[in-house]
Amino acid sequence: MMEKLNIEELTAEQVSFQLILHSGNARSKIIHSLRVYREGNMEEAEKLIAEAEQDLSVAHDIHFQMVQKEAQGQKTEFGLLLMHSEDHLMSTLTMKELVKELLEIFKTKNI
Repeated sequence: MMEKLNIEELTAEQVSFQLILHSGNARSKIIHSLRVYREGNMEEAEKLIAEAEQDLSVAHDIHFQMVQKEAQGQKTEFGLLLMHSEDHLMSTLTMKELVKELLEIFKTKNI
C-alpha cells in the first residue's frame, strides 16, 4: 500500500507533478499489461492492472483533497500545469477501465 500524501505540505506545482507522477506510472503499467497479455501472461497482466490501480488511488486521493479544499472555500491556483495533470489523471482512469474490459473480453474469447 502506498503512503497517503498530504497536499497541505506541497506547493501547487508539486501537487501537479505528484498527479502526473502517479497517473503516469499507472498509465505505463496499463499499457505494459496489454503487452504481457499479448505474450500469453494473463497473471502478470492482472498484477500490473492491480499495481496501476494503487498508483491511481494515490492520484485520486490527491485530486479529492484538492476538491475538498475548494469546497471549503480555498481556491486552487489554476494554470496549464494543473490542467495537464488533471487531464493526465482523467485519461489514465479512462484507459484503465477500457483495458480492464478488453482483457476480460480477450479472456472469454480465448484471444
